[in-house]
Formats: sequence, C-alpha cells, structure tokens
Amino acid sequence: MPLSDVDRKLIERCLGKEPGAWNDFVDRYLGLIYHVIHHVAHSRSRLLSSADMEDIASEVLLAIVDDDYDVLRRYKGISSLPTYLTLIARRICVKEIIRRHREAELGHAKAHRENVSDLSGEAEAIASAEEVERMLDELPEKEAEVVRLYHLKYMNYRQIAKKLGMSENSVGPILARARKRMRAAAEQNKVG
Repeated sequence: MPLSDVDRKLIERCLGKEPGAWNDFVDRYLGLIYHVIHHVAHSRSRLLSSADMEDIASEVLLAIVDDDYDVLRRYKGISSLPTYLTLIARRICVKEIIRRHREAELGHAKAHRENVSDLSGEAEAIASAEEVERMLDELPEKEAEVVRLYHLKYMNYRQIAKKLGMSENSVGPILARARKRMRAAAEQNKVG
C-alpha cells in the first residue's frame, strides 16, 4: 500500500518542524506503537507493567525524532507508513524487552550472590565467556544448542523448537537438564 496523502503531509510537516506537527504524529500513531509493544510482549511471554509500556513507547518515539527525524527521512514510501512504523517499533521493543529481561536476571543473580555467605570464596559467578563456552562444549550437542538459542540468542521456546525441528514441549525439559549439568560442572570445578 503506497503512502497516503495524509501521512505524506504529516511527514512533510514533521520534517519541516511545523508547530504542532509532532503532536499530530503522536496522536495518530501512539495507539499503533502501544499495540506493537503489547503484541511483542505477548509473543515473547513477557508481562509488562504500564510503566514499562510507557518507557518502551518513549524509546520508540525518541528513535523516530533522533537525528532530526532520521527514521522519517529514511522512509521510502514502498509500504504504508503504519507498516514501516510497526517494523521500527517492533525492533526497538524486542531490544528493550531483551535488555530488561537480562537486567532482571542479572539483578536476581546479584541479589542471590549477595545473600549467600561467601566467606570462603566458593560461590563465584562464572567469570568469562570462555568458561561459558567450555561448559557448553561439555554438554550434549542438542542441550548446548538449546542453551545457546535461549540464553545467548534470546529465542523463545517456540522459535527454538522450530529452528531445531522438535516439539515446543521438549524445549523446557532439555533446558532444565542442561542447566542442571552446567550447575554440576560449576560445582565440580569449584571443588577441583
């Protein structure tokens, strides 16, 4: 669908920095941005608070105005403006959800380490990417690949199942077994 006349004029007004143009743009597309955020969170099985949704929507809007509306300048009009903005919003939303999930996981790990009495220095976090890779190399191939896809590529169970040609219900148990083996290997390394 080509660029509508209304959207073309709205883009021209924004790029020309006409008074009220940005407010009109936000009024027209904020609902779409929230819809994309909700859809991405749902598809990744993530529950977002209204504050998280507002933060991510702000990130999307900031990306649009960043570098003097570079996102709008790069728009070629091949697809409709809503389709283009959906792609932009989805990309930013996925990055933000992954970042927030990673921060939450690291926060839990940090809190756990702080609560463990570590007088002997035995309970240390894995120090380097090489150690992680070494541990993954010691896992059976399928388990290692599931761990890589889930924890390093941030794929969900459905995506992993599709990529590896397995049932979605088998991903969780494989991941649990792999984590158990990795914990055992880490404990073994501490003792040895």
